[in-house]
Amino acid sequence: MIIIGCDLHTRFQQIAMLDTATGEIVERRVEHERGEAQAFYAALPAPARVGIEATGYARWFERLLREQGHELWIGDASAIRAAQVRQQKTDARDALHLLQLLVENRFPKIWVSSPAERDVWQLLRHRHKLVGFRTSLRNQLHALAMGEGVCRKQKLWSRRGRQELEALVLGEWAGRRRRELLELLDRLNGSIEELNQAVEQQAASHPTAVRLRQHPGVGPITGLALALAVGPIERFRNSRKLVSYLGLNPRESSSGGKQRLGAISKRQLAGTVFVGGSRADGGAPGRGIAAGVPTLGAPSRSSGGESGRRSEIGGAVVLEAARTRSAADAADSYAGQPA
Repeated sequence: MIIIGCDLHTRFQQIAMLDTATGEIVERRVEHERGEAQAFYAALPAPARVGIEATGYARWFERLLREQGHELWIGDASAIRAAQVRQQKTDARDALHLLQLLVENRFPKIWVSSPAERDVWQLLRHRHKLVGFRTSLRNQLHALAMGEGVCRKQKLWSRRGRQELEALVLGEWAGRRRRELLELLDRLNGSIEELNQAVEQQAASHPTAVRLRQHPGVGPITGLALALAVGPIERFRNSRKLVSYLGLNPRESSSGGKQRLGAISKRQLAGTVFVGGSRADGGAPGRGIAAGVPTLGAPSRSSGGESGRRSEIGGAVVLEAARTRSAADAADSYAGQPA
C-alpha cells in the first residue's frame, strides 16, 4: 500500500511517499498546474492513503483523490503541530512528519461532512454574508436620514418610513447615494428572501434539523446550521465538548483561585446563529434556546463554577435534540475524533 504525507499548498504540494511493500520513501514536489497533480495520482496503484492538514482550499484535491479511488485523511492542524518536536520547519519536514503520523497510527483524523452537506453550508454562509451587507446598507441610509433630522429606527424600513426617506431633500451626490443604496437594498431583499425559502426547504428535508426545530426558539436557519455543524452526535463525549466545539463557552483567564471569564468565542457560524436565535428569543431564563447558555451578552466575571454548569445545560439541550437519529443512520455515520 502507498501512504503519502502531503503538505498541501495553493499552487503545489510537497509529499513524502512510503511504499509499505518495499519500505522505499520518495520525497518530491508536485505542481498543481498543467495537470501534474492529476497525472501523479492517476499513476498510483489504488487505493493509496493520503494525509493532509485541515484547510479550506482542498475541495478540488478531495474530489481528485475520490475519482482516482484513493483515500484522503484530513487531520487536526493544531494537533499535528503539537506532535512536532523539532524547531526547524520546512515543507519537506512537514510532509515527513505527516507520513510518520500516518505510519505510526497517530494521525489525528477529524470528521468531515459530506460534499452535499458542505454545499448546503455555502447556502447558509451566502445568506449570512448578504444579511451583513443589507445591515451595512441600512446603516448608511439611516445615517443619511438622521443627518436630516429624521430618526425612525426600525420604522424607517416600513412603507411609510420608506416614503419619508425618499422624500428627503438632499444634495446632488447625497441624493444619488440614497438612490443607489435603495436600489441595492431592494436587490438584496429579493435575494435574501429567495435564500430564506431555500433554507426552509433544506431544513425540512434534514431529519436532525426537523427534530431541533421542535425546541422552542429554533427556526430553520438555527436548526439547519446546528445539524450541519454538529454532524454525528456520537463524536462528542459530553455536552461540554459540544459547547466548546460550537464556541459557546467563555474565554477564561483564571489564576490564584480567581476565575475570570470573558466573552464567548463563537468560532463556528452555527455558534453565531445559536446566539442570535437566543437573543431573538428574548434571552429570558427558561425560554427557548437561550435557557442555560452561558454569557450570551457582555463579558462576565465569576468566582464559582456556575458558568460551567450552565454550559453543560445548554449543550445538553442540543445533545438531547440531536440524539433522535435512527440507529441505522448512526451506524452509517463515521464517529471520527471528539472535537
